[in-house]
Amino acid sequence: MFVIRRIHDDALPVNKEAILQVQEILRSRFSAVRPEDIDQLAEKLRNPFKQRFRTILFVAERQSKVLGFALLMHEPELHFCYLDFIASAKGLTGRGIGGALYERVRREAFALQSQGLFFECLPDDPKDCSDAQMVQMIKENASRIRFYERYGALPVIDNAYQTPVRPQDIYLPYLMFDGLDRGAPLRREFARKVVRTILERKYGYLCPPEYVEKVVQSFRDDPVRLREPKYTKKVVPHTPATRIRGELAGLVVNEKHDIHHIRERGYVESPVRIKSILSELEPMGLFEKVDARNYSDKHILAVHDSEFVEYLRKVCAGVNEGKSLYPYVFPIRNAARPPKDLSVRAGYYCIDTFTPLNRNAFLAAKRAVDCSLRAADLVLAGRRLAYGLIRPPGHHAERRVFGGFCYFNNCAIAANYLSAQGNVAIVDIDYHHGNGQQEIFYRRSDVLTVSLHGHPNFAYPYFSGFEDERGEAEGEGFNWNFALPEDLDGGQYREALAKALKKVVDFAPTILVIALGLDTARGDPTGTWHLGGKDFHANGRMLGELGLPTLVIQEGGYRTRTLGANARRFFEGLVAGMQP
Repeated sequence: MFVIRRIHDDALPVNKEAILQVQEILRSRFSAVRPEDIDQLAEKLRNPFKQRFRTILFVAERQSKVLGFALLMHEPELHFCYLDFIASAKGLTGRGIGGALYERVRREAFALQSQGLFFECLPDDPKDCSDAQMVQMIKENASRIRFYERYGALPVIDNAYQTPVRPQDIYLPYLMFDGLDRGAPLRREFARKVVRTILERKYGYLCPPEYVEKVVQSFRDDPVRLREPKYTKKVVPHTPATRIRGELAGLVVNEKHDIHHIRERGYVESPVRIKSILSELEPMGLFEKVDARNYSDKHILAVHDSEFVEYLRKVCAGVNEGKSLYPYVFPIRNAARPPKDLSVRAGYYCIDTFTPLNRNAFLAAKRAVDCSLRAADLVLAGRRLAYGLIRPPGHHAERRVFGGFCYFNNCAIAANYLSAQGNVAIVDIDYHHGNGQQEIFYRRSDVLTVSLHGHPNFAYPYFSGFEDERGEAEGEGFNWNFALPEDLDGGQYREALAKALKKVVDFAPTILVIALGLDTARGDPTGTWHLGGKDFHANGRMLGELGLPTLVIQEGGYRTRTLGANARRFFEGLVAGMQP
């Protein structure tokens, strides 16, 4: 069993290692490839149009070992793809790796609306092989072309593509064409443009202009002729909608969230929120559910004060089943001497009077952290997108403070965990200020915190989120608040979001963490804005266009009638923005 996934860049260690393994396969299997072309692979991914092609790399992996790869070049203006390399590692041929990679490449080319997929294949006919020593390879080449014929991919004939550039050039490849089951013939003018592009961009160092012109003009038939199938008449139907398991976005759900169920009137942070979102996301076919794991408390303690954590553990364990404890005394006069009684001490750690402590609050909050870290690990393992669908939320929890329905700061814990691999940016798009991330990272420069929210003059938590709060010491300039007016529509929100994302681009993070609040929606009981489904799609697309490995952590959103639909629209936009 292996997984095929796309490598977008070398930002994450798992991708760097995969690229190194691909380069080793290239060196061992393709001795004629120039060393500089192999060495520049990572740069081609980071700068996809350096050669005026968009470079797309797929790897087939098992437990971080690359078993094979395919390197696809996309020309978006001419609408074609060129398969530069497809290979298994030494000793792994004939195990279905190359076939699975080719099917994935076809799906990609089809999704990119290419008119065809082109590639080269060494000849299977002895008369096309001028070196007698090479004849033994004819059978291997015939086997390859037999495979491609099953997909309707055939050699392009009656042209000068096999003409040697230098007298010593022998055993030159066929140009192959796969029409991707579109049923359209290969037109002459299109073929000429494709061939010119391949020769000038891929072989520009080798092919002089007069040679390129000679080969291009040799394509005279319209439509261009393809060789008749030689080995099989059966064509495998194209299935562009099929997804590869490793490419699905990871979805980690806090399955134990409903143990934290406050049935008191007016408490909007209810279990139905998760059900509402799942009912819309599951039919999308975008996500693969992944089970949570238990993580050490050390990840919580890396962000939260140990006395605070221990207090939550003890006080929740001591509350009677079915009962809730609300803070009612706030000992601000002598913070150095907290009350001994745990129930009285609640106000020592809480910022409001509506976030209850009960027997299951700690357990649910700890499980939400586990889910967030599991989703973070999916990103570190190479998933381009992972979503922690959790409750209770977390972005109001500070280092030693809970409130706003939040106990542990899931986003901050995950961001701190991810920061070991490079700089992290948190973009909080909840209606309310992400005071927790701000306070936790206020003096750090490796985690950028950006929050778009209702102005604290009228919106909870009231005491933070002002635009002059920019960070302190090493963290100065790494916290940005966009405090927005009480009456706001989708267009106005996107203007602010564009400014916020400019800060992210300038920061150039390795990973993006999105604190997804859906309480910006029209009619949400905790907000005042007017965002609808189209706005959530547009916002998601803008975030996706950052082109970063992305972890999404669920925060607020309490209008259950539209909650799921807005989540679906957001992720549709996010994924669309991530596409090349």
